Amino acid sequence: MPKLPVISGAEAVKAFEQAGWQQARQRGSHVVLLKSGEIASLSVPQHRELAPGTLRALIRSAGMTVEEFVGYL
Repeated sequence: MPKLPVISGAEAVKAFEQAGWQQARQRGSHVVLLKSGEIASLSVPQHRELAPGTLRALIRSAGMTVEEFVGYL
């Protein structure tokens, strides 16, 4: 299993935007991302450091692998 990077919520949003996701709205400390053709939406918490399980779940929900995600960073 590949090693996850330690990144902030803002860095994760930028990486997902590079992958074609668009910021739809923000409520409190969570940014919601949408992608046309995808049923799921991503809710990224704007923390200084994302928990590994949270980041892995977001990557899985986006239909990406960790390697693909790291390529967008």
